[in-house]
Amino acid sequence: MKKKLEGKIKRLDNDVDKLRVRRKDSDTLKVIENVFDNATLKALYTLSNKGIVEALGGSISTGKEANVFLANGENEEDIAVKIYRISSSTFRSMEDYILGDPRFSNVRHNKRDIIFAWTKKEFRNLMRAKAAGIRVPEPIITERNILIMEFMGENGNPYPLLKETRLEEEEGQRIFETIIEDIHKLYKEANLVHGDLSEYNILIDPEDITPIIIDMGQSVTLEHPRADQFLRRDIENLLRYFKRYKIDASPQSIYERIKSTEPDN
Repeated sequence: MKKKLEGKIKRLDNDVDKLRVRRKDSDTLKVIENVFDNATLKALYTLSNKGIVEALGGSISTGKEANVFLANGENEEDIAVKIYRISSSTFRSMEDYILGDPRFSNVRHNKRDIIFAWTKKEFRNLMRAKAAGIRVPEPIITERNILIMEFMGENGNPYPLLKETRLEEEEGQRIFETIIEDIHKLYKEANLVHGDLSEYNILIDPEDITPIIIDMGQSVTLEHPRADQFLRRDIENLLRYFKRYKIDASPQSIYERIKSTEPDN
């Protein structure tokens, strides 16, 4: 067992080394160094020992607080590994979403604990959304600052963002309706508001042209003191983007629709 674990750890080290070698520019090298600190490597070793992460692949995306990598999971299945950066995450902005959430009322106000809580928060939010029938990446497990989840893509290629997808007017209108229904389900059935919903946090499955909501770390329960403010902001972001598809509803009408008993009221 010990030799097997040592072999897995060595492979993970080699994978990280390969990531560094493949990315030549200094800015990207700096990001890689920030992501794979000792605490993160220890968490990866734990996940490797559990057989959840077999090998790391290339980068899928780089955000303000996290990097997402493609990886091989059990039976060489593609999975997504989201790593919240302990060294460079803007954890002060995370506090606005964490500290008003009754699920995390006992979290200490230091950077490491906030980031670990944020990772668990995204896992739990995805679980709630999935249970409500919303298409989101299925969460698998968390370990410290790492979230393992379903990879949304085909043959190692992630699905495109809504921002990157060219749609026909009718397709855009249909996707808008689906997203509003999803926000309603999130609100009524999952007791959540996304909190940062925009064209940058929605993927489009090219096979059936349907939306997939992602990046739910900032999602808050309805008990959060700013939940209503976040909901209104999500609505305004969507209406701004979908104007190009001749969606001209008012923010207030969408707001009332989401808060109603039935999504089509």
